[in-house]
Amino acid sequence: MYNIKTINNISEKGLSRLPADKYAVSPDIDNPDAIILRSQNLHDMEISSSLIAVGRAGAGTNNVPVEKLGKQGVVVFNAPGANANAVKELVIAGMLLACRNICQAWQYAANVEGTDEEQNKAVEAGKKKYVGYELPGRTLGVVGLGAIGVEIANAAIALGMRVVGFDPTITVSSAWKLSSDVEGMENIEELLKQADFVTFHVPLIDATLNLLNAQRIATMKDGAVILNFARNGIVDDDAALAAIDSGKIHAYVCDFPAQKLKGHDRVITLPHLGASTVEAEENCAMMIADQLKDFLENGNIKNSVNYPPVKLPRGGKSRVAITHNNMPDMIAKISSAVGDAGFNIHHLRNESKGDLAYTLMDIECEIGEDMIEKFAAIEGVLKARQV
Repeated sequence: MYNIKTINNISEKGLSRLPADKYAVSPDIDNPDAIILRSQNLHDMEISSSLIAVGRAGAGTNNVPVEKLGKQGVVVFNAPGANANAVKELVIAGMLLACRNICQAWQYAANVEGTDEEQNKAVEAGKKKYVGYELPGRTLGVVGLGAIGVEIANAAIALGMRVVGFDPTITVSSAWKLSSDVEGMENIEELLKQADFVTFHVPLIDATLNLLNAQRIATMKDGAVILNFARNGIVDDDAALAAIDSGKIHAYVCDFPAQKLKGHDRVITLPHLGASTVEAEENCAMMIADQLKDFLENGNIKNSVNYPPVKLPRGGKSRVAITHNNMPDMIAKISSAVGDAGFNIHHLRNESKGDLAYTLMDIECEIGEDMIEKFAAIEGVLKARQV
């Protein structure tokens, strides 16, 4: 029986994929094998020694101490792409809100007073202040061509826009899905010079903090629109506000409200709605449940942010999963432990990611807990378990 602790409201459609005969799933579990969460901050949470996996039902993992958990042998999973359609739709909506001045016009209409006839006259007289422009023929710059960025780029092409993209680490999978009409840029500076709209879909790390700053905004087209539905901090809010006040930027649309952003006529802030759809929450929960189930029952890793992907077909009679430091001679030590016990390895897969590594192997005969203890005692091994 695996013990799964849930934090936040996790879709039942996802949790139902963890059968009750094998999984105890509850927010009240004290010593879980795994945690499933959405936005709860885990950085200050005491981590139980029983924990071997964390599943973030979403793409971003800023609320999870990924590095700390990795050093403890805990595999952290996320759900990239499960919320891609939800974010795509909101980015398209954000572009329309900005280019058609919808929020400002809405406010104007809401504040018109008088009889219906007087309001109609006022609306006809005032609507010229909210004349906008259309999307076809405009250029959208997409920074980050992962699951979300690709969907946005393809949707914008379908809307008749020109799309330029930048992602130096684009995966083969994303490249296959990307429309051939999307033009690749060599750097972000070249993208910004050409974009009427720019949208960001990258994680918040040291390299992306204030990725769009005053210096880069100065190179953009006059009247461009900035959209940030990725992570707070990727756009320098102060620089964006200054550019709006100077007339350089037409509008700033983001998913991260802040006090300084309130009251600006051309700033639209939403309450982190990017993945807030029933479908996205269900998709994220289902993806995380499936990945955790495969890891717990088979040792396979897919979509981990701190350990490498590993998939090994079943063979032999015993399977062992080992998280360990990426250090010389580790495979030899693991193999020696098996050989010293008189056992034979059926097959083995080892992959590394930075300072961490993962070994999944099948042994041709049954082993006991004493063998797992021998693996755990090897210098550099973080966690060892029989799967």
